[in-house]
Amino acid sequence: MFGDISIEYVLAALSVIFLAIGLHEYAHAKVADLAGDPTPRLQGRVTLNLTKHFDPIGTMMIIFTTLAGFGIGWGKPVMVNPSKMKNPKWDHVASVAAGPLSNLLQAMVFAVVFRLVTATVPVLDPDGFLYIFLFLGVLINISLMLFNLIPFGPLDGHWLLGYMLPEPTRTKWFQFNRVQGGMILLGVILIGQFTGVSLIGMIIQTPATFLLKFLLGV
Repeated sequence: MFGDISIEYVLAALSVIFLAIGLHEYAHAKVADLAGDPTPRLQGRVTLNLTKHFDPIGTMMIIFTTLAGFGIGWGKPVMVNPSKMKNPKWDHVASVAAGPLSNLLQAMVFAVVFRLVTATVPVLDPDGFLYIFLFLGVLINISLMLFNLIPFGPLDGHWLLGYMLPEPTRTKWFQFNRVQGGMILLGVILIGQFTGVSLIGMIIQTPATFLLKFLLGV
């Protein structure tokens, strides 16, 4: 035990986060590679060896914050070059969208397995590893998908929103997010941690709850 956090919870959460972030970054790399951009492959990112998609600081953050009862961290961003893609605009959009979509797909797979297991196993311990692992597989992937759709850099959402804007607003939006967008996002996260009032949590809670209930059938 670590405080009120069980070892089953910690192991399940770390396992799910490893899959959720690793496959998210792999999806970005794979779609960019299919679109003709050699950059991810040259960097060794078109791989299902998920350890290649994490950086040391982000990984340590994931471990320590999970032990504290919440998981905050990040993977290694996939560098792409849209100018190398067959269709620079739409292939880049597809590469960006592939990350959140991979989390939605993972959530759906976890949900199907969760429903099958809970329907066929007469007594499944809700405090056991399997139950927690499958439940968190749905919850964490939904949360990661919605979080990444927030339209501030460096999150995927700022690219998706930017490509819907006309020029020259689009270019100004991307320039703003290179520095200010990330600072705003970090500030909002830190304020939430220190005050206990998470603006991000309030934004994603309603859609996350809806998707969780929908996928789990509760």
